[in-house]
Amino acid sequence: MIAGMKSKAEVLLVDDNPADIDLTREILSKCKLHFHVNAVNDGVEAISYLHRDGNYADAPAPDLMVLDLNLPRKDGRAVLRELKSDPHLAKIPVIVFTTSQASSDISRSYELGANCYLRKPGNLHDFAAVVQSMAEFWLGFASLPHKEKR
Repeated sequence: MIAGMKSKAEVLLVDDNPADIDLTREILSKCKLHFHVNAVNDGVEAISYLHRDGNYADAPAPDLMVLDLNLPRKDGRAVLRELKSDPHLAKIPVIVFTTSQASSDISRSYELGANCYLRKPGNLHDFAAVVQSMAEFWLGFASLPHKEKR
């Protein structure tokens, strides 16, 4: 583990594709870094998790969010907009991880406050490489903001 990195970072994975969630968790479990992954399946659940509403009253505050754009009930753009407009949540780094290659989605995500935009590759080898690189950078090298007590 890199000096100065806390023992276990919390990652919130927001994706409606169970196969992508399982694959991402599997890849992340093989990383040498220490972190815990929580996953929710749609934008409404993501907002509930972030606000610790209902079933998420005891949920740990995420150090990093990995967000798909195309989600049911509330899409990733709306989640990003709401998260970045809340002063208690705005510091959470957000990685948009989606299949969209549309320049409008890329531009809009950054306008809404995304810290990074990564396209989900269509093959297993490249998908694994992107997830591993993301984890190494964001959870190994990047300095994440200190979480505020809520």
